[in-house]
Amino acid sequence: MKNIVFLFLAGLLVFSACQDDILDKEPLNIIGDNIVWSDIKAIEAHLAGSYSMMSIFENETPDKYVGIRSGVGWTIEAQVGASLINNISDEGTWGFYNSWSNYRFGGITVNGGLLEWWENAYVIIRQLNDFIENVPNSPLSDEQKSRLVAEARFLRAYNYFSMVRRYGGVPLIIKAQTLSDTEESLHPKRNSEKESYDFVISEIDDVYNDLPEVAESGRASMYAALTLKSRAALYAGSIAEYGNVQLDGLLGIPASEAQSYYQKSYDASKMIIDDGIHNLYDVDPDKVKNFRDVFMIKGNPEAIFVAAHDTKDMIFAGGNGWYWDFMQAPMPHGWSNGNQNQPYLSFIASTFEKSDGTAPDLSKETLEGKLWDDNEIWQEMEPRFLGTIYTHGTPWQGGKIDWHQALIVDGAELNDPNGAYLGITHKGMQALKNGPYTSFGLLKYLDEGRNNLAYGFDSKQDWQIFRFAEVLLNYAEAAFKLNKPGEALSAINAIRNRAGVAPRGDISFELIKKERKVELAFEGHRYWDLRRWRIAETEIIKRQTGLRYVRDYASGKLQLQVIENIDGGPNVTPVFESHYYYLPITKTRTQQNSNLIENPGYE
Repeated sequence: MKNIVFLFLAGLLVFSACQDDILDKEPLNIIGDNIVWSDIKAIEAHLAGSYSMMSIFENETPDKYVGIRSGVGWTIEAQVGASLINNISDEGTWGFYNSWSNYRFGGITVNGGLLEWWENAYVIIRQLNDFIENVPNSPLSDEQKSRLVAEARFLRAYNYFSMVRRYGGVPLIIKAQTLSDTEESLHPKRNSEKESYDFVISEIDDVYNDLPEVAESGRASMYAALTLKSRAALYAGSIAEYGNVQLDGLLGIPASEAQSYYQKSYDASKMIIDDGIHNLYDVDPDKVKNFRDVFMIKGNPEAIFVAAHDTKDMIFAGGNGWYWDFMQAPMPHGWSNGNQNQPYLSFIASTFEKSDGTAPDLSKETLEGKLWDDNEIWQEMEPRFLGTIYTHGTPWQGGKIDWHQALIVDGAELNDPNGAYLGITHKGMQALKNGPYTSFGLLKYLDEGRNNLAYGFDSKQDWQIFRFAEVLLNYAEAAFKLNKPGEALSAINAIRNRAGVAPRGDISFELIKKERKVELAFEGHRYWDLRRWRIAETEIIKRQTGLRYVRDYASGKLQLQVIENIDGGPNVTPVFESHYYYLPITKTRTQQNSNLIENPGYE
């Protein structure tokens, strides 16, 4: 355990530039127990260090690559970390970099490795505890003290929420540890899952009024705190309703508690909705462009809490840009790669609707049953599909994506990457990408104006950690669980109206789940939703499909070919066992602290 304590203490020395205004503060070279607590710049730098270390803000980028947010580290995960969680759900498969792919096929063991957020979480928590204890004794004004301590407690609560949804109950350490502490303090036991969720919720209740309604970009506001409560309480309600109590109460929440957690989530969401500071972004009559702009327009009213970015290269120029465009863009591409998140055809077919609210027929029989005009296949799909997914025919940089992978001439398939027949290339530009593909890519957050022939960690889009549409979805789910179907339906239809898709006439829990699946696609929510609803065992193990476009030279039309079992081949089936609902504490940690009980299934 002493190794862990030294890690906690090491947190006092780990600081780097954070984001936007708070992030512009000069961090101190060394900040330890001798911090000058009377210096507002030093205090702000201390808090900036905690913000900057939270790589989980970037769509759950794992903790051992935490340094990437401040411009250090050169690993595959440092480049594609924010995309990885999308590839362990049922949304899509990986591109050239297959990090974490083994976790789709039963690779979660007692040694861990998936979504780790433990050592760095406690480093940050140690820093925050030190901050929370010392700032009240500083000579700052009472208003400054309240705001800064509230921010620190919000960050601590976010860390604990990120831990409890991974591991279940974790040790709640709420004072700064020192090497002279008691053995019991240095070897803490795990608190229960219920206690861990209750701590997160109670922390938000204590501090949200001390946070500003509108904060500087990248900093916590009142509504960021309330959204964390909305999300955490909803998760706790789901665990109570669908999970099982295990390990003498260490894991799980009694089913009798579900309604109280749904009520807490409902109340927090309703407060955000009623106050009216944040709302859905609905400006452009072009619903496809409007949906894309939700993720591209900085400071829009839907963005509640963001990881802020600028245009300066993160690795080479010491800036705060990041890598999203280069890793997700279609060809042409500097490394003949990109397209890191590849949506499944089967996910698309089970998720998105046509604009009139009906389900599209994307069955194998229909897709392979005729030749298709280029503009025919996706023309009736709802705007959120067209704003989330790119595929053959998607407008891109003044032209259209061409994903045909072969040319049929007189019944023969020609597919030389450099070949052409009477002026028609054997392969379209997007089919020249290295590695595998489903013939779909992720358009959400993608900057069409960026030149991806030049490599750089300089994407400028803010990553939205919390946005208003999630609040409405949380509200709808909690309201439905509290027997308020009318309120749930109203919230869902507000989202659908903004999206340009026909409203629903009635509501059910299945329709609420589907709306989350559509609206929040590839934003890191799907994996957690499948876990908290306890349906990952059925959804993640399903075999998924892709699509192959082939150009018929004689007609000029497209032949479509559905690719079955696109992940792992015909004899390798994805795996999600029941004990995966909790990640392992890991053998290393339980050996360091014998009071940490391992989760079931990993002994």
